[in-house]
Amino acid sequence: MALTEVKVPDIGDFKEVDVIEVLVKPGDAVREEQSLITVESDKATMEIPSPATGVVKELQVKTGDKVSQGSPILVLEAAGGGTVAKVPSPTPQRVAPPVPTPPRPAPAAPAAQQMPPISRPGPVLYEAAPAAGSAPHASPSVRKFARELGVDLARLKGSGPKGRITQTDVQEFVKGVMRGAPAGSAARGGFSLDLPDWPQVDFARFGPVETRPLSRIKKLSGGFLHRNWVGIPHVTQHDEADITELEAHRKEQAHVAEKQGFKLTLLAFLVKASVDALRQFPDFNASLDRAGENLIVKKYYHVGVAVDTPDGLVVPVIRDADRKSVFDLARELAEISKRAREKKLKPDDMRGGTFSISSLGGIGGTAFTPIINAPEVAILGVSRSQMRPVYKEGAFVPRLMLPLSLAYDHRVLDGAAAARFTTHLASVLSEFRRTLL
Repeated sequence: MALTEVKVPDIGDFKEVDVIEVLVKPGDAVREEQSLITVESDKATMEIPSPATGVVKELQVKTGDKVSQGSPILVLEAAGGGTVAKVPSPTPQRVAPPVPTPPRPAPAAPAAQQMPPISRPGPVLYEAAPAAGSAPHASPSVRKFARELGVDLARLKGSGPKGRITQTDVQEFVKGVMRGAPAGSAARGGFSLDLPDWPQVDFARFGPVETRPLSRIKKLSGGFLHRNWVGIPHVTQHDEADITELEAHRKEQAHVAEKQGFKLTLLAFLVKASVDALRQFPDFNASLDRAGENLIVKKYYHVGVAVDTPDGLVVPVIRDADRKSVFDLARELAEISKRAREKKLKPDDMRGGTFSISSLGGIGGTAFTPIINAPEVAILGVSRSQMRPVYKEGAFVPRLMLPLSLAYDHRVLDGAAAARFTTHLASVLSEFRRTLL
């Protein structure tokens, strides 16, 4: 009987990486190249394979441990009494892209700073098909995606080759839950999120209460908001724009608009400026296809605008905003807002949007995270502007600053793109005479 201690092979310059999964237990029979543990750095996730076929006699790591090159993993009894071959050191390389359609990663670090995969005959992106009772058959990227959503992969039946669990399998489960599928009977595989039941409380036991039914709009929008928040990996980029000159110009022109029967609001300028930014960064004016494998970039600019009504928020759409002047936009905004509050919007008035704006500037606040209006990939939130001292040209001067909050779908867009978008948008608003008029 040949017992050999299996250690972490060369994983590049990374040290003290986290063990996030232990995929075997004592007594398990493992095959050569079968994954033993999963480790994760701040840049990549990878699985450490078995260097030989055999039986696990003793585990020497557990979830939560930190390991480096040479750290012991387990003791393996090699099949047939042979010896365990040493895993060769890898040649540093970038981590292979996850499949299918992974969440958009943050801007990539240089290759030398990323964790390379283990070097072995052919890069192993997936563990070998598991035996009964062993770990689920899924790639590191799918495992990470499932952990982020709280999905237990052990209860999934994979639809991929050899029963491999795909990201689509995980997404279908989440969709089933949002459609109201009971626990344990989701779209595929008969699995659940294993979440606790919603608390059932008799609030009247603790004091007086009043029951008010939700409005029809809130009942309808609630499900969509929940779907969008759970199904889209939101990130919010915060910035601010100097609108001192823009606001002065708006006030100067306000009386012209009033004579024509509408108000010249800041929102009209925001729509116009957003279109300019969408032209410069077309990925924000796009949608993922149903499979999540292609980005559909739209060549038209239909901007949805959230309108506060007594019954809740609705989002009518300003069509072809790129073809309209600020005055045209202000007039149309006044008309659709009036129709929204009078409950006269038609279904088509709220369809076809490519980008949305939610403005709380007339109410207050300094920043917030708006929920993306699927199938769009971004939404702009605007809070109340404030006069603040800003250091400019060697002195502090009073400037009117407008807070911007851009929520974006991290599967499609990354932080660098979002920062460029808000920076450009702030520049357009600050230099409105050159860009908007």
